[in-house]
Amino acid sequence: MDRSSILARYLPILDWGRRYDRAALGSDMMAAVIVTIMLIPQSLAYALLAGLPPVVGLYASILPLAAYALLGTSRTLAVGPVAVISLMTASAAGSVAAPGTPEYLEAAIALAMLSGIMLAILGFIRAGFLANLLSHPVISGFITASGMLIATSQLRHILGIPGGGDNLPELVERTVSNIGTFNVSTIMVGVSSLVFLFWVRKGAKPALIRLGLKPGVADILAKAGPILAVVAAIFAVVFGELEERGVAVVGAIPSGLPPFAAPVVNLGLWSQLWLPALLISIIGFVESVSVAQTLAAKRRQRISPDQELLGLGASNIAAAFSGGYPVTGGFARSVVNFDAGARTPAAGAYTAVGIALASVFLTPLLFSLPVATLAATIIVAVLGLIDVKTPFHLWRYSKSDFSAHIATIAMTLAMGVEIGVITGVSTGLILYLWKASRPHAAVVGRVPGTEHYRNIDRHEVITWPHILSIRIDESLTFLNARWLEEYVLERMVEKPELRHVVLLCSAVNSIDASGLESLEAINHRLADAGISLHLSEVKGPVMDGLKRSGILEELHGKIFLSQDKAIAQLIQQADADPEGEDHWHARGLI
Repeated sequence: MDRSSILARYLPILDWGRRYDRAALGSDMMAAVIVTIMLIPQSLAYALLAGLPPVVGLYASILPLAAYALLGTSRTLAVGPVAVISLMTASAAGSVAAPGTPEYLEAAIALAMLSGIMLAILGFIRAGFLANLLSHPVISGFITASGMLIATSQLRHILGIPGGGDNLPELVERTVSNIGTFNVSTIMVGVSSLVFLFWVRKGAKPALIRLGLKPGVADILAKAGPILAVVAAIFAVVFGELEERGVAVVGAIPSGLPPFAAPVVNLGLWSQLWLPALLISIIGFVESVSVAQTLAAKRRQRISPDQELLGLGASNIAAAFSGGYPVTGGFARSVVNFDAGARTPAAGAYTAVGIALASVFLTPLLFSLPVATLAATIIVAVLGLIDVKTPFHLWRYSKSDFSAHIATIAMTLAMGVEIGVITGVSTGLILYLWKASRPHAAVVGRVPGTEHYRNIDRHEVITWPHILSIRIDESLTFLNARWLEEYVLERMVEKPELRHVVLLCSAVNSIDASGLESLEAINHRLADAGISLHLSEVKGPVMDGLKRSGILEELHGKIFLSQDKAIAQLIQQADADPEGEDHWHARGLI
């Protein structure tokens, strides 16, 4: 591979940048305007959720987008603060420092740096497959529980009461204990913001179309709904003098571009945060890649998971160097970016410019923005994360996946996000190992009039008392090798006239050392009983391994190209044996 190809692999901008034209520029600019309008209130709100000053949300939405534009492979993924990662940041940073302190901000920046380093290392070693440790039921359960935690945590801002907590029992207990201190003006602002934002999501676009606007224009205006809610809430606070009535506002937000400085390397702090940072990295990567792949498929494009690791790693390192906190690809803003017509990652870079301009010129106008409005923005955003259909679907389809899903939800709600993720991963792996240790195998017979062999418990098939055909539906590994020995010997006892055992290996993709040892044990046990072991439909790579092992020289039977040829030859062999003619029948079918 030449140098230009290597550079193009690690810098996707060198690929799409060569074909960048005026049409792409126009589409990307329009998408950037729409996403910028959406991202300003979201960034402020998610920083609040993370327990950080609102301006940190803006900082995390500038350089990370530019970094992803250079290294990311998705044409439409929009990187920045997201609800779930903000919640995980709050949980991790809160375990080492008090919110609002310089140490808390340092912890959030350290999480971004650690997450970026971990993602980049995984990208360089091409370890994108590690995301498979998180199954869909686990991810779905974690996101659902996180959505519930986030929405519950924001109720105190809507009510204007103190509260907080890392899990659902704490949040509910503190909310209930302080419910008597609610602030009427805050409730009016928060509830009105909620109602308006819910209406904007579903009813704004149809209403604007009925007023005569074109669908495209109506869609853009509907996407700007959160900005209108922010402006209206600020006007209400200023002209209604609501701050004097106890309505909390965000206060002074520093103007200017993000501070560019290397994060403090505090090994003691990093040693406390490496595990939360790893969990943030994995969750963020899985969420981001899921969104990117979904959107890429709609345009018949593709992404590289390994390169996405590098892109997200660079984005998080950029966040750490600019005073931000962990970021990833967000579902809602990426869909908006896609629908707005973004053609290349340059749309993200243009969005970064828009956020930077807002940080310089608009932050003084946000002094009187009610915290309740930001809380309403978060609640409306995260309620879409709560999936009530998946548990019922999983219950009907797979009880083990349902168990992993429910365990993740329960532990996330009861113990917090970190324990929830660890529980989900552990439960999923344990259930997988349990299923892998008990693989599916079936005694098979021939379907009359065909060369096909099917499970005797599901089909009317032909069998013979001297032949036992077993289909193995898994690779043979240390997890299931002992189980196969027991299964074959149990079936052998059931057929007193047995002379031949044929293992149908069409679904066996590999055999490890433990599986090989079990095959040898089965071969010897059957031979001691005067029974031959045969193999059929063995795949090429598996056969190569068997030849190298030397087991074929010890095998008391043969290797057959197909199951039907194996049975035909063994029947012919029995017909040639005068003592065996009377034994061949097929459950009355022969």
